[in-house]
Amino acid sequence: MKIDGVAIRPGNVLQHKDRLWVVVKTQHVKPGKGGAFNQVEMKDVKDGTKLNERFRSSEQVERVRLEQMDYQFLFADDDLLHFMHQESYEQITLPADILGERLPFLQDGMTVVVESYEGDPISVELPEQVTLEIVEADPVVKGQTVSSSYKPAMLENGVRVMVPPFVETGNRIVVNTADVTYVERAKD
Repeated sequence: MKIDGVAIRPGNVLQHKDRLWVVVKTQHVKPGKGGAFNQVEMKDVKDGTKLNERFRSSEQVERVRLEQMDYQFLFADDDLLHFMHQESYEQITLPADILGERLPFLQDGMTVVVESYEGDPISVELPEQVTLEIVEADPVVKGQTVSSSYKPAMLENGVRVMVPPFVETGNRIVVNTADVTYVERAKD
């Protein structure tokens, strides 16, 4: 299936330069001059080599169709992640670096989608959003307007995120796992 270069997201598997690549990281760049593009960091499925590539919105790239199955995350052991198939109870072990920068968002018991190509697991898709607690938030600076100012905060998994001024330490928030952005305060 062909997709536009700016529609590439972390976790996608692409057929590029006659090889299979898992997208590790993307950054949408809109320079002052010229068209927007997506800076994409990819990792080869077979040998793990990395490649940085720019894809413009006018470019098309082949997204590989993969077999998708739901697995439950059981536990991490050194650099290995253990998952169990939801229906057959079969367990698989994958290297922790398969998640890249999204690893801190993996939670015990979380249901993930493991994508396989010709029977080999090659990527793991986390839920789009997760709920986490703020363990440290900077105080509000007086005089800042609420609409445009965000402040840094530390999540319980050790990841920093920018949050609105009204969010405080101890609040639970919903975070987008793809781009690590604040979505909303969690409804308890």
